[in-house]
Order: sequence, then structure tokens, then C-alpha cells
Amino acid sequence: MRIDPLSERRLASREAARETRREAITTEMAIKSDRWIRQQALQHKMIEPFSEKQVSAGVISYGLSSYGYDLRVSDEFKIFTNVNSAIIDPKAFDERSFVSVQAASVIVPPNSFALARSIEYFRIPRDVLTICVGKSTYARCGIIVNVTPFEPEWEGFVTLEISNTTPLPARIYANEGLCQILFFQSDEVCETSYADRKGKYQKQQGIVLPKL
Repeated sequence: MRIDPLSERRLASREAARETRREAITTEMAIKSDRWIRQQALQHKMIEPFSEKQVSAGVISYGLSSYGYDLRVSDEFKIFTNVNSAIIDPKAFDERSFVSVQAASVIVPPNSFALARSIEYFRIPRDVLTICVGKSTYARCGIIVNVTPFEPEWEGFVTLEISNTTPLPARIYANEGLCQILFFQSDEVCETSYADRKGKYQKQQGIVLPKL
């Protein structure tokens, strides 16, 4: 039986759609275990310094977990303030928006915000993407940590964003755990990495402010 041209085009379109779905199903990103994280850290310096086990005695825990790594916050902080009536503008950030503090712990004012940095330096493999989730100890105190994904071949110290969502002052402890990094590895290497496109936050040192 002869199929008219319109029907042939429809059949071809359906087959192409099915092929696209099959490709999507076969492309996976798997979360990586403690074994993989340890290997990458020790052999390829993915995390420096690296703690091979969870440290929790008397501190907010940090170090290697089953499927992630709890990073530590350093003793450098930038706490936002409205003393100078500055406007937050991501295209023209005014450094009068915050005060810099170096201390073993800091107080983030009610409904306010602070920047900090990680103690650890990260080097992300080309086929890996990370996401960050907050630690429950801080989350239960109304303290939210936001960190954008570490993209393939990004490296540097992490600039950490800490939000106090409560109407009360909140204390953050330096040299202790702040958030957990989860590592996802793709089954194929990306075409263009963060290093390839010379990302503006590549190899960042200290607390890096918004860049245009």
C-alpha cells in the first residue's frame, strides 16, 4: 500500500521524536559516592584541604559523607548593612553595602545577609556538576545557605551566600561545616566547560563580589 507524502513526513517526525526521547533516557547523571569523592580528592586534588571522614565532635560537622562533602566556612565575612543607604545593584555593586569582619564567629542581623568563603579549594572535573544544600543544623535555625552549581572545570574557593531569614540575630561559626556539596557525573563530557569559556569567577580567591 502506498503512503502519501504527508503521512511519510508525519511518520518520520514521530520516529525522530522517539529517537530524541531514547537519547534523553540514555543520558544520565549519577550522584557520586564517598569512594569516588575520596579518590578524586586524593589523586586529583578536587578538594583541598580534604577531610576523609565526618568531623562532628563539638562542632557543626564537616568532611566526607556517604554521597557528598560538607565544606567549612572560613573566618572571613562580609555582612550587609544599610548604614550607608547603598543600593544593591548587581551591575554596579557598591562596597559600602557591607562591613568586613574576620572572627571565629559572626552575628548576622535579623532578616539580613552575609557573604563568606570556603576553607576548601575545589577543582571540578570536566564531566561533573555539583549542587549545594544547606546543613540541617543551620536550616532549623532559619539560616539558609545559597551556592550556585560548580560547573565543569570550575575551580576556586567558594563564595558562600548566607541568609538569616529570622527576626533574631543569628550566629555563624567559622572553621566549621556550613553546607553540603553533591557531585553529579554525566555519561558524556560537555562540549564547552566553564574553563573553556573563561568564566568570570574562575580561580577566585577570597570573597568575590558580583561581576558583570
